[in-house]
Amino acid sequence: MSAAFALRAEWAKFTTLRSQWITPLLAVLLTTGITAAVQAAYGRVDTSLTDDPAGGIYYGLLFGHVAVVCSGILLIGQEYASGTVRASLAAVPRRGRFYAGKLLLGTGVGLVVGLLSVAGAHLATSATVGLDLGQPGAVRSIVAGVLYHPLLLVICLGATAMLRNLTAAMGLLTPAVFLGTTFLTAVPGVREAAYFLPDRAGLYATTYRADPAVPYGHWTGLLVMALWAAAAAWGGLVSLRRHDA
Repeated sequence: MSAAFALRAEWAKFTTLRSQWITPLLAVLLTTGITAAVQAAYGRVDTSLTDDPAGGIYYGLLFGHVAVVCSGILLIGQEYASGTVRASLAAVPRRGRFYAGKLLLGTGVGLVVGLLSVAGAHLATSATVGLDLGQPGAVRSIVAGVLYHPLLLVICLGATAMLRNLTAAMGLLTPAVFLGTTFLTAVPGVREAAYFLPDRAGLYATTYRADPAVPYGHWTGLLVMALWAAAAAWGGLVSLRRHDA
């Protein structure tokens, strides 16, 4: 079977399974809606949202990226949970090609979600408190915000392929991104290492200003996240090739 066939098969699954396309849509709605609500209510009075403009622009992303995590998990975890991964591998016997189809679809979905979420967050900010895209770091912040989504989705897809269990992936990855890494950056002695976790590094890349506590630059933060994504994708492929469906 060709790579195009594998990608078409993944697209068919994505468009016919309701949870597959509702979850990315929820990510866009959460990111945009929460940003709009918070900016309208507190954007002019809360300095934590204005000292670094990214604090307000990406406030909704702190909730929306949980749906991105779930989307990455569902892309392959749902097949393990239902047992349909066996039928998928029967249709596409070459496991590398099967997995590549999932990675390509996940990356594409992540990019679309990133574009819509970042555009929506910026429009919501512009409509409520105003926005100056001429500030230093604004363009980089937009690029990082868009790329954050496909990178996070690929990380979660790869981790789920390694775990080979939908429940375990949901139980580990979702709370880790929503609360775990934020908590670790507040713990003395652990903070320095926590800055190198993928979501922390990616979120730092979206900020406008430098933080002296972070031991790398903004673009390096995005690179750190990209390395995590590459490692997770490779780990998922190795696991898929080594284990029976």
